[in-house]
Amino acid sequence: MTGAEVHSLGCRLNLAESEAMRAMLAGAGDVVVINSCAVTAEAVRQTRQAIRRARRDRPDARLLVTGCAAEVERHSLAAMPEVDGLIANAAKLDPRAWNLPATPTPRPRAYTRGFVQVQNGCDHACTFCVIPQGRGPSRSRPAEAVLEDVARHLDNGVKEIVLTGVDLTSWGGDLPGGPRLGALCEAILGRFGSLPRLRLSSVDGAEVDAALFDLLASEACMMPHLHLSLQSGDDLILKRMKRRHTRADALMLVERLRARRADLAIGADLIAGFPTETDAMHLQSLHIVSALGVVHGHVFPYSARPGTPAARMPQVPGALARDRAAQLRAAVADQRDAWLSGLIGRPLSVLAERGGTGHSAQFAPVRLPEGTRPGTLSTIVPRTVIEGMLE
Repeated sequence: MTGAEVHSLGCRLNLAESEAMRAMLAGAGDVVVINSCAVTAEAVRQTRQAIRRARRDRPDARLLVTGCAAEVERHSLAAMPEVDGLIANAAKLDPRAWNLPATPTPRPRAYTRGFVQVQNGCDHACTFCVIPQGRGPSRSRPAEAVLEDVARHLDNGVKEIVLTGVDLTSWGGDLPGGPRLGALCEAILGRFGSLPRLRLSSVDGAEVDAALFDLLASEACMMPHLHLSLQSGDDLILKRMKRRHTRADALMLVERLRARRADLAIGADLIAGFPTETDAMHLQSLHIVSALGVVHGHVFPYSARPGTPAARMPQVPGALARDRAAQLRAAVADQRDAWLSGLIGRPLSVLAERGGTGHSAQFAPVRLPEGTRPGTLSTIVPRTVIEGMLE
């Protein structure tokens, strides 16, 4: 195999950036890029695995690494014999960093959803998080640039736009007039009346503004799917994490939204075994899974990241953190099974993807009739759940 190849690890923002890099590197020759992640020690391990695998598969290609691990683990990754070079995370979408012409190659046709980066970096100081080291301070893209990206995706046949960012709901704080994310969503929906679906990636519940709340609560084109950067269900742990919400804040936000949009599906990021976490604190996280009805869970055992305040706190044994993560995943799985069963017999709008599957507006996975073309929006009435998928 020859030609440019990009492998993406980690968050949806990385996926969006990888898509842009594939287009930019289309004529770059025999090159492999690892767009890395550093959110946990496991993510760094997977980055190293991806590098070694790519070198085995493409022994003659130029192998370059970018992404958060290329910043946080710069020296150790640069020392790997498989690696030919590193590209700064902040420069990965700049053709000059790759010695390419300034005009990118047009993006390939996409059939389902398009990821649009609206923001990068983070100004917060969560004690567990290394991402500000890899991404830098919060930087918002101007609304017009975002709208141009949405237009390109729609021209390529996309039916769903997913807005992404490191701290998505901080969008606009550094722009003139300090607009909020709700205003950007209103601008997208106002300009593109033909857009069937607008979805948000992970959001900070403390930053949900009034306009965004109203869209999530009542706008049909805004998908009824809220993924919260929750992290814990215990107030003292949230304080030690330097999160800006409390347990009650999260519960109240979801309760208010569900009062106006009963079909809202809740997702959450959760960290198990954060330093100083007791059994009672862990139970608070288990309980909030059921209290919120979390059906999309991203659960991680805590992983100490070099240079972060949490790495200096009293640590929970790794085996215990992993066991607590397994309990949280099981709790989410119970909520998810009940939720999927509750969707049986209900008409669902499903966006078809490759492989004969698709996702409903609430991001429920659905197996589709054979021959359904990717990109098709159709109404499906599921009759059963098999192996975690509606059919």
